Amino acid sequence: MSTFNIYTASIPVFKQILTSLHAILEKAETYAAEKKIEPAALLQFRLFPDMLPFTRQIQIACDFAKGAAARLGGQDVPSWADDESSFSELKARIQKTLAYIDSVPRAQIEQGVDRAITTGSGDRVKNFPNGAVYLSHYAFPHFYFHATTAYDILRHNGLEIGKKDFIGSY
Repeated sequence: MSTFNIYTASIPVFKQILTSLHAILEKAETYAAEKKIEPAALLQFRLFPDMLPFTRQIQIACDFAKGAAARLGGQDVPSWADDESSFSELKARIQKTLAYIDSVPRAQIEQGVDRAITTGSGDRVKNFPNGAVYLSHYAFPHFYFHATTAYDILRHNGLEIGKKDFIGSY
């Protein structure tokens, strides 16, 4: 009988999707150049006026991955400027996120399964009884929402990508 391992359930999943987003960004950069599309047209595109643009979707997906690794690992969440304005800068942010989540010791993340976790501040504080609830009910849904929205923005704009591009390889 196997037991739930929060490291195995989280870090490899974040890495898989972030690696896929990195590859999709490479395709988007090539697509924009080939079609003579100003990169900013894609980087600032929104699916609807009240939604965040593509660039923010990538930034926030990265934030949820690094935030989950930090919180599960009992560390302070690193604060990064949200100043990326090109495909190459977004790819660098993904690489930085991957490096960070790899730097959090596995044993510390595994201890996070039972650790109470608090996010936010002021009237936006959210308290979770343990890391498993935090991961499954908060971090993953937000991470996937923003990763999927980034994918959808590029697909909507004609980039020929599909489910395999999003899921990547396992």
